[in-house]
Amino acid sequence: MIHADTIARVKERTDLVSLVGETVRLTRRGRSFVGLCPFHKEKSPSFHVNPERGIFHCFGCKESGTAIDFIMKVEGMNFAEAVRALAERSGVEIVETATEAERREANAARRARDDLYAVSHLAATFFEQSMRGPSAHPLAHHALAELARRGLDTGEATGPMADALQAFRVGYAPPGWDGLVNFLKRQGVSPVVAEKVGLLVARGTGTGFYDRFRHRLMFAVTDVQGRVIAFSGRSLPEPTPDELRRLSLQPSTSGESPAKYMNSPESPIYTKGEHLFGLHQARHAIRQEGQAILVEGNFDVLSLHARGVCNVVAPLGTAFTTNQARLLKRFAPKVVFLFDGDAAGRKATFAGRVPCNEGELDALAATLPVKVDPDDFVRTKGPDALKNLVKASKDLYQHLIDDDIDRFNDATPDGTNALVGRVATLIAELKDPLKRGILKSHAMRRIHAKLIVHGVALADPQQLERRLAAPTRYDSSSQPEAQSLAESTEPHYRARSRSQAHEMQGHILGALLDHPGLLEDPEVMEALDVLDGDLALAAGAVRQYFGTETQLIPDEFLAQIPASIQAFAAGRLASPVFETADVARATLLKNAGKLRSLSLSREKAATVDELQRVAPLGDVEREVALLREAERKAKAKLGLG
Repeated sequence: MIHADTIARVKERTDLVSLVGETVRLTRRGRSFVGLCPFHKEKSPSFHVNPERGIFHCFGCKESGTAIDFIMKVEGMNFAEAVRALAERSGVEIVETATEAERREANAARRARDDLYAVSHLAATFFEQSMRGPSAHPLAHHALAELARRGLDTGEATGPMADALQAFRVGYAPPGWDGLVNFLKRQGVSPVVAEKVGLLVARGTGTGFYDRFRHRLMFAVTDVQGRVIAFSGRSLPEPTPDELRRLSLQPSTSGESPAKYMNSPESPIYTKGEHLFGLHQARHAIRQEGQAILVEGNFDVLSLHARGVCNVVAPLGTAFTTNQARLLKRFAPKVVFLFDGDAAGRKATFAGRVPCNEGELDALAATLPVKVDPDDFVRTKGPDALKNLVKASKDLYQHLIDDDIDRFNDATPDGTNALVGRVATLIAELKDPLKRGILKSHAMRRIHAKLIVHGVALADPQQLERRLAAPTRYDSSSQPEAQSLAESTEPHYRARSRSQAHEMQGHILGALLDHPGLLEDPEVMEALDVLDGDLALAAGAVRQYFGTETQLIPDEFLAQIPASIQAFAAGRLASPVFETADVARATLLKNAGKLRSLSLSREKAATVDELQRVAPLGDVEREVALLREAERKAKAKLGLG
């Protein structure tokens, strides 16, 4: 574990404006810098960076944090990886809390992993050089022909197609058995290291190793940080006997066609269910779009990226997993399933609902024509048509329910019961009671219409509704809309005064966050007594985390205040409103005075309410007491008390 002092030094020595400026074009505005947010689409800059306090905040999407948070969000690193990256950048020595023996063991493990990343990078370089340039293999034209067939090789050195091929490190694994073996030997790399990541295979007899990937179009698989961790090789048409003869190679004698795709085995740096193909290349676009598009194959990802649809990723030779859903959730809250329009694609889409539920990732699904994959679609229809297809995507569960009902062709009682049972099972999986209610109503209408088409009338619609009912009934009283409705029944002056009070308290807290040094002013300290609820707790946290030189520790402070005002506080820390402490003090005291006056007004109004209630009862003594109380409060408000 990294020592807390190291983390503090990393934050102190990192120039946040310089760091963010490598991704965002920033312009100074007052005490902060502003630019277009890197985490969502916007036309007007709402992303603020405060170098004094070392915090950023977007007033649009509410993303905020320190330099460590920025690296984690932009590069997809975990906390420790982000701290190490910034420490290296700022020249801070990493000090860990582990024992000497534990540190030695951790360092050895880190060096071993670095060796695996290094050999994977070298292999990617070998495959790239084998496809193009002076070191290109004589049979590389087979790989280039496959790319050209899919409209991905224009022969140009620059442009979107060339950029995509370079970004995904597409290359060619030559035929033969020792092309990569000999290349790595010349680089001084042990074949044992290459074997650990599945690039080489130990010979079954004798000694030595041979290449795992041979005569294949190669895709480098990278982790979210862009490090090569594995490979996926697509089979190519067999070379002609003459081509093989010229290279002194023998044709295959197995008589079996090679597997369409061959993927690296799992290794210390690669677990296929924990990574997504193309995520490193797509991460910025996913953040900008607010959603990821999930497709099935490597070519789908490459083809869409090459044509300007860049928020696209794919699983790695396995079904979509919960870990992959959680990984995507770090970049966007939503995923659109765009799987092939065949039975296998429907099955994979259906299975995808489970990891999305477990990973708390909102899921939608788009529908492709039968026997068409995203690569086919974008090549024939164009990127705009594909974007429109994605834009028309439905909620995943609605898509699954509609798909099941659309394919229903059995009007028998057993067939009807089976359909209703399947739909009811899907609805019951939903956690959100509002969503369950909406989908239940939708399913009832669709099933009813489908059965009428088949000449079957529902004798008892209520029975269908009961069968589709989810296990937990939707409770409207627990929803924000119901709460708002309940609040609207209160007297108007109470709702208005509560809103005014909250706004005034916000001005007070904002002034305090802009200039924490005001805490040294006795009059300000007395004025803070007018705060209540979450705002009072936040003011207490300012007092707790106010240090020397009028500086707050942003992340520690934000972690201690109620979630309801974290976005407000982060925004105020990143972009202070008041330039001077004098203006902040005057605003704070002015709003405190207004709050005291408003409080007295509320109390007076409550007294008048009570007078109206007791007057018809003839309780003269109580009525006189209330009148005296109302007079006292009126004088207090005027300062005559």
